[in-house]
Formats: sequence, C-alpha cells, structure tokens
Amino acid sequence: MTEKDARKELIRRANEINPTVHVGKDGLDQGLYDEIVNQLKKNRLIKVKVLSNSDDGAKSVAEEIEENTGAVVVDVRGGVMILTDKRTWTSLSQKKF
Repeated sequence: MTEKDARKELIRRANEINPTVHVGKDGLDQGLYDEIVNQLKKNRLIKVKVLSNSDDGAKSVAEEIEENTGAVVVDVRGGVMILTDKRTWTSLSQKKF
C-alpha cells in the first residue's frame, strides 16, 4: 500500500469519529500535547479541531503538533485535522496485498 492509499484509508476511517481535542484561544501548551499523545495511544486515530477564536491556522497548528508529539498528520481540512500515531502510519504504508 502506498502512502497515498494509506492516507485515503485513514481518512475513510476518520469519517466516523468526531473531534476529541479542541484548540482554542489559549493555543497549544504542554497539557494539550500530553492529551493528544494519550488519546493516540488509546485510539490510534483522532481528530483535532482548531476553533475560530484561535490565533493560529489549522496548518500551522498541525505542524506544531507533529513536531512536539511525534504524531503523523494525515489530513487538514478547514479547521479539522486527522492525526495518527507513527506505528499505525508505518504499518499501513508498508502493508502489501
């Protein structure tokens, strides 16, 4: 499975879940990073919503989250991003049918 196929598969899986982490006017802090890491350990695929009162855009928030948590950003659309852990991303990207 190529990275493109893995991305499509994870986006398809994420259609059924709601955002569980919200980034608001306080922005990103260590507590939010810890929450993202904990949820990724538990669920392996989560959605993060950047609220309209946030100072940063969704793409810049996604880059910061990726740097500080080690998560993989699957997709960013509007104010919602899909994140997965590296283990899931690697296993799907290297999967062969």
